[in-house]
Amino acid sequence: MKLDSKIPSGPLAEKWTKHKFNVKLVNPANKRKYEIIVVGTGLAGASAAASLAELGYNVKAFCFQDSPRRAHSIAAQGGINAAKNYQNDGDSVFRLFYDTIKGGDYRSREGNVFRLAEVSVNIIDQCVAQGVPFAREYGGLLANRSFGGAQVSRTFYARGQTGQQLLLGAYSALSRQVANGKVKLYPRTEMMDVVVVDGKARGIITRNLITGAIESHSAHAVLLCTGGYGNVFFLSTNAMGSNVTAAWRAHKKGAFFSNPCYTQIHPTCIPVSGDHQSKLTLMSESLRNDGRVWVPKTREMAEKLRKKEIAPKDIKEEERDYYLETKYPSFGNLVPRDVASRNAKYVCDEGRGVNETGEAVFLDFRDAIKRDGEDAVRGKYGNLFDMYQQITGENPYQTPMKIYPAVHYTMGGLWVDYNLMTSVPGLYALGEANFSDHGANRLGASALMQGLADGYFVAPYTVGDYLANLPYEKIAEDHPEFKKAEEEVKARVKQLLTINGDKTVDHFHKKLGKIMWNHCGMARNAAGLTKAKEMIRSLKEEFWSNVKVLGTGEELNLSLEKAHRVADFLELGELMIDDALHRNESCGGHFRDEYQTPEGEALRDDENFAYVAAWEYQGDGKDEVLHKEELVFENVKLTQRSYK
Repeated sequence: MKLDSKIPSGPLAEKWTKHKFNVKLVNPANKRKYEIIVVGTGLAGASAAASLAELGYNVKAFCFQDSPRRAHSIAAQGGINAAKNYQNDGDSVFRLFYDTIKGGDYRSREGNVFRLAEVSVNIIDQCVAQGVPFAREYGGLLANRSFGGAQVSRTFYARGQTGQQLLLGAYSALSRQVANGKVKLYPRTEMMDVVVVDGKARGIITRNLITGAIESHSAHAVLLCTGGYGNVFFLSTNAMGSNVTAAWRAHKKGAFFSNPCYTQIHPTCIPVSGDHQSKLTLMSESLRNDGRVWVPKTREMAEKLRKKEIAPKDIKEEERDYYLETKYPSFGNLVPRDVASRNAKYVCDEGRGVNETGEAVFLDFRDAIKRDGEDAVRGKYGNLFDMYQQITGENPYQTPMKIYPAVHYTMGGLWVDYNLMTSVPGLYALGEANFSDHGANRLGASALMQGLADGYFVAPYTVGDYLANLPYEKIAEDHPEFKKAEEEVKARVKQLLTINGDKTVDHFHKKLGKIMWNHCGMARNAAGLTKAKEMIRSLKEEFWSNVKVLGTGEELNLSLEKAHRVADFLELGELMIDDALHRNESCGGHFRDEYQTPEGEALRDDENFAYVAAWEYQGDGKDEVLHKEELVFENVKLTQRSYK
């Protein structure tokens, strides 16, 4: 099967403008005859639901939280990119496009990435109009700071809580449409399956998380805005509820899953402290603007630190290794996340880690405080410093933060074309749920940008183009395909509740997470991946024969919720292994030990792997079929990435 990305022809800078003119329109009187389902109410979902309802469509919005305000978008800290060039430092739409392509190690589509850069400037205007309290310069202009992978300042921010403020803006737009009666909100409701009728997505099956009721919802189109799948590793910076279920159930109904092995490891997280943890905490990448990353130059000095025989302040300047500044003088501490993460692993593997486990490096604000004063640093990062102190008991104003890489974001996701439609007509994926914009590594502050670009500025055009060809009548919710899907969901619930084994759901999730982290984490190799595949298959068999799910299906049942999600993670984990095993190269966040430069950088194979890997589900227990979408680069030159 040939994958058609539907990228418009013509010059790069004119593609989106041309496409917007060529899409079919639905006149205002007819828009109210269509119904759209939006699953997920984070930045992508809330902005899409609000924008589509504002246009006149009838929208049903679903979230498993008790309020859209609890979507995981709230956890984003550092900022949102936009090519405004307010600093007059050489930024432009093309530079943001280029930095994103390069940051993703040349594994993303030019057309999608340029559109993202192009609409980034509109996002900021939209959010300011909504009242998002971005930081401002003395003269009133919006302030910017730097982020990894760029040499210009283009990141707009609201202290260290940018995601929260942007989500409140999108939530206010959504609430307006709820009040207008154009959006019907379904909180505490989880999508359990997609319903496909005559090859088109026509609705979803849900479970009411309070009552356990299984329900059908019909619509003309379905938008999945359900985030990423980082929790396949158990320990990640994601909220504990973040999961892959909606995307995975869509995958099993025909939606291709692309590049699942592209996982981003964030270099700036509070290190793991023990097996009791259920998640990890992110320290914003923005901290690398003023914090300097270092470890002792010798193993002996690091050993003294670990034994608490000395304190960080006892280590003289000439005994410190500011390894990112030394190795990458042009970018220093602001290299992209995959590069910073790998180098933190390298120095810790050498025995120079600075905490008890040997898996931490310092992020030191001593020089920034000396240069700008504690009040200035507090003004930029105060809430982040407070959070760090509450979790670790250490004062980062007085002693360096300890950080280590952790799973954060997933660049893979459902395959979508230029219109954000999956391989199932009428089924769209927005934001982190799709694969489209970040290649093999996402630049910092680009997640919020993509979520809002998709929801505010892309989907409102492209969904209308699809609906213009559809009849106004909805498929009835008593249609045989809806009833069949309902029965399949009920059967799965019953199966999980009747296994009655002796191991908890978390037991299996933790075991899966360790397999994935050890063999498909910051580094992978063929032997480890092959071993991991067998381990996951064995774990999956044990899960379906020995998991214990407490309670019943007709009640609030967190054990049952988790069981559904972990069952999907087990299947996804196996596909991630297959994807990583077939890609015999290193690129961005996919680092195969066998494929690296003499300097330890990712070594791509553009001749054989410059494509999007899109996997097609074939049935339980069967190997998936790989489809390839070749990547064409007409505006950037494929080169070995260098941040030196």
